[in-house]
Order: sequence, then structure tokens, then C-alpha cells
Amino acid sequence: MLEYYKTFENGTRKIDQPETGCWISAISPTQEEIEFLTNQIGVLPEFIKASLDEEESSHIDHDEDEGQTLVIVDYPSAEDDENMDENTLLYTTLPLGVVIMKGYIVTICLHENFNIEDMASGRIKGMHTDMKTRFLFLLLLRISQRFLMYLKQIDRVSSRTEMRLHQSMKNKELIQMLGLEKSLVYFSTSLKTDEVTLNKIMRGKQIKLYEDDQDILEDVMIEIHQAIEMCNIYSNILSGTMDAYASVISNNLNIVMKVLTVITIVMSIPNIIFSFYGMNVSGLPIPEWWFPTLVAVIACIIATIIFKRKDMFH
Repeated sequence: MLEYYKTFENGTRKIDQPETGCWISAISPTQEEIEFLTNQIGVLPEFIKASLDEEESSHIDHDEDEGQTLVIVDYPSAEDDENMDENTLLYTTLPLGVVIMKGYIVTICLHENFNIEDMASGRIKGMHTDMKTRFLFLLLLRISQRFLMYLKQIDRVSSRTEMRLHQSMKNKELIQMLGLEKSLVYFSTSLKTDEVTLNKIMRGKQIKLYEDDQDILEDVMIEIHQAIEMCNIYSNILSGTMDAYASVISNNLNIVMKVLTVITIVMSIPNIIFSFYGMNVSGLPIPEWWFPTLVAVIACIIATIIFKRKDMFH
């Protein structure tokens, strides 16, 4: 899907055809749309291919001959898990390519996302499609803010899951905690690569920096650093929580096995006594049915009292 936006005096509006100074948004483009971007707009094919690769990591690339710069950043994404309850989300990161070229700025991504929607809806203050550097920095700022928002969501989901784990140890909650831990690993990796890309941008070698945009770039760096710190903190907390619950589950299993072993020992005492009186031999004391039964009962009571004093039933 290709859409075109341009900033006018009364705001940013969607236009029908690409014009100089407009923003071209390509979301999961078809082969025909890719050819249009390549042949008509002039975007380098390798830039489009890199932007549509889900495994592509954040980086910056510049082609001196064509005068084009590609900035790929990872943005966070959240999806509902159909296999679990409605409050469960799966978090991951996906690449978003921004091509800065003569006359246009082009964003290319595989899926619809809130960052592009926010830019297209005009909710971003100070956005101008003809100011390519500012557009890029505002988009990066929005992505960093989205990281922080999703990290707070992960913290809330983790707290709710931990409260449910206090009440009952179920596989569903443990699997959800593992999913959150995996999400934090994705976030941490993507944030670090985004930070490296931002540091390259700050050098000003591949993208021309303007004094008016320095504050926005500094805000992006602050947000990214904060997101990295939050990600590390939440990851450590979640990892410690998982280790603690693993120890609790192991301890509960040991307690159950201990109780079952004690019960087995107590129940085996009557079997031993009755085995003696069941043998075809003579000379056993008081060969009446009530005597071995009485001895077995007394022996079980004594064994139970001994195990109880040693706190073997807890």
C-alpha cells in the first residue's frame, strides 16, 4: 500500500500523487508498488529489500552516487496471543526503513504500525514532510516513546501474572512470564542497535544536522537510554522472579515426595506384620486375628507420632 502526504500551511494532508517535498508511506508494498518506487521515484532496490527484511537489524547506509540515505530502525510491536487469555500480549520488534532522497522522504515497512499512523494523522507536533531530517527525528522520537509505553505494559502484565502465581502455580502463568522475558530480550537487543544508529547520525557525516533539530535528537537519545535502563531493570526483576518460582516449584515437589514417602512407610508396617502371621509356620505369639491387627495399629500410631514430631508431614 502506497500513500502520499504533504505538509501545507493548514497542516499535513493526504495527496493523490507524489509531489516534491512529500512523504511516501509504503506498507507491505506489492511487486507493482515496489517497481513504482524503484522506477518512478528512484529508490534504490537494495534499500527497499533491506527495509522489507524482518531479520534486518538497525543500521544506516548511504549511497554517495544516488544521494540517498537509508536509516533502518527497530520499532516495538504488540500482538494478542490467541492461545492464551485476552490480557496476554506478545511483544517483538520489526524493522522500519526511512529513505532520505532528493525531493522525497520514503518510509518502508512490512506491517501497519502506530508510529506511521501517528505521523500520518498529524498528531505529531512540528512535523513537516519537506524537512526530512526533522521528520526522521520525530519518527525516531515516537518509536522511542512507544518502547517506553510497551515496557510499562510489560511491567503491569508481569505484576498481574505474579499475583496469579501467588494463588496457584499453573503452566499458563509460567509460560506467560517466559514470553515476557523473551520480549524483553528482543527489546534490549533492538534498543542497543538503535542506539548505535543514533550515535552514527549524531556524527553528522551521512545525514545533515540542523541546529533547530538538535533538541529533538537529544530527546531521542534520552528516551532510548531510559528505555535501555528500564529494559535491563525489568529483565533482571523478571529473571529473578522466574528463578524464585522455579525454586518454589522444586521445593513444593520435594515436600510432596517427602509426604508420600512417609505415608508409604507408615502403610507398609501393617503389611510387614500381617506377612509374618500369614506364613505357614507355628510358634507365633497369640495366633488370633485380633492380635496382629492390634500390633499393626499401635505400630502405625507410633510411627505417625515419630514422623509428626520430626515435622515430616509439611
